[in-house]
Amino acid sequence: MDHAEILARLAATIESRKGASPDGSYVASLFARGHDTVLKKLAEESAETLLAAKDGDKLHLIKEMADLWFHGLVLLAWHGAGPEDVLAELARREGVSGHDEKRARPPA
Repeated sequence: MDHAEILARLAATIESRKGASPDGSYVASLFARGHDTVLKKLAEESAETLLAAKDGDKLHLIKEMADLWFHGLVLLAWHGAGPEDVLAELARREGVSGHDEKRARPPA
């Protein structure tokens, strides 16, 4: 199973829903409600993921992480990016010390 392919297919589906009717698509409804709604949903899913991890329930954690990744893909699509961009960044960092990578970043 090619996991990057799964992310790419999901991202393509999300992209295709940008202009769809909000009545027939959850993703379209997120896009229609605006950027703040997408951000709030990602924050909500982040909190739920953290709580699932704290509870120590592996299956619950996996399900919440899937929700978090999904909504992260929605946010990336909002900004014209996709999983391939994140995967490319992770590939760039591979084999580099986390401390060194962080020091090399330009100031925020």
